[in-house]
Amino acid sequence: MSKNATAMDTLQIRPGKPLRGTTTVPGDKSLSHRAILMGMLANGTSQVRGWLAAGDTEATLGTAQALGVSIERHDTHTLTIHGGNLRPSAQPLNFVNAGTGIRLAAGVMAGQPFESVLDGSEQLRRRPMKRIIAPLQMMGANISGTNDRAPLSVKPSELRGIRYEMPEASAQVKSAVLLAGLFAKGATAIVQPGPARDHTERMLQSMGADIVTEGNTIILTPNGQLNPMNMTVPGDFSSAAFLMVAGCIVPDSDITLTGVNLNSTRTGLLDVLLEMGANITVTETGLEAGEPVGEIRIQTSDLKGIHIGGEIVVRMIDEFPVLMVAALCASGETLVQDAKELRVKETDRIAVMASELRKLGAEIEEREDGFRIIGQQKLSGAAADGHDDHRIAMSMTVAGLIASGETIVTDAACAGDSFPGFAETLQHLGAMLTGEI
Repeated sequence: MSKNATAMDTLQIRPGKPLRGTTTVPGDKSLSHRAILMGMLANGTSQVRGWLAAGDTEATLGTAQALGVSIERHDTHTLTIHGGNLRPSAQPLNFVNAGTGIRLAAGVMAGQPFESVLDGSEQLRRRPMKRIIAPLQMMGANISGTNDRAPLSVKPSELRGIRYEMPEASAQVKSAVLLAGLFAKGATAIVQPGPARDHTERMLQSMGADIVTEGNTIILTPNGQLNPMNMTVPGDFSSAAFLMVAGCIVPDSDITLTGVNLNSTRTGLLDVLLEMGANITVTETGLEAGEPVGEIRIQTSDLKGIHIGGEIVVRMIDEFPVLMVAALCASGETLVQDAKELRVKETDRIAVMASELRKLGAEIEEREDGFRIIGQQKLSGAAADGHDDHRIAMSMTVAGLIASGETIVTDAACAGDSFPGFAETLQHLGAMLTGEI
């Protein structure tokens, strides 16, 4: 048990029951961060429904309020954001564990006429920030970090548009530069080496920004105004991922997830599971805030191992912890390459997942930029630790659904950073899960 874990954030999982039924997943985390950050810049009042009320997004909302933004909460998931007027915060902006929040906000704050400090938890302070500091400084931003990490100090400066060729695809870096570009003199062009999440471009375009995408190049020309938004946040594919893998590997399961964001820059895991032989059916049902939305039906599947690398890695970077669990159930070899980014997430997700799954008897070969697993392994229940990393905690819970005996996951309350109600959702689908998180 980690030093902060208590009975109130511990889950006990036993195998043996299929997962059945229909459910939803919480609102998209990436869109919920962006709704706050762009809503506070809009010239007017934005309405946001289906907003994800989770640890990371609540942190971003709190920083907006610290900047003087008036946000009305009509219920947990419905917000009215009165944008257009930011003022200095007397205290550092505290993003807690929200890596997306702090990196995107750095672009926003680089364009403000007042000083700010962006900070967070000790966990967040360990995460690399040079990737955003460098391009923002190229734009003329007066931004610096402590050994290229948070806290970040931002002072007023004149920003200029640049052409930035990204060394690697990253939605957070791209978004920070685009948001700073709203305040720059001249156009900002970003050249991507490959696909990355395009939520920022879609949302800016829906708000009236002059932004176009030509191949792998995105060009933003500041036009001085963002219109308020009226949007419903679709379900988060990254949250759906845990239920998708569970549905594939728990015997005799048949579950349907409705209202899920199917943006192709996010659905790399779906493509990988289908290539592995997953019994999954996807039906698109419409658009929300420019994002394709649909229904995903998952049935128990005979998975086979595959090799994964290249561009698809960016489209599923958050899903690799739970893919490890799927790979343990698949026949043959699963080999993951080009995923070194996993080393600098909330935790070193390659090392931590390998270590925790070994407690259940798994054999996993770690590699610098990925891992190798020979599948159809039998897991045995054991005590595992969530490491204050929501995707680790949820992945180990899914592993517990197929391990013999009881699995105990401590430090599991962090699941609420992205998926409030995770345990309750699994219980609704029939999982034998007890505990409070």
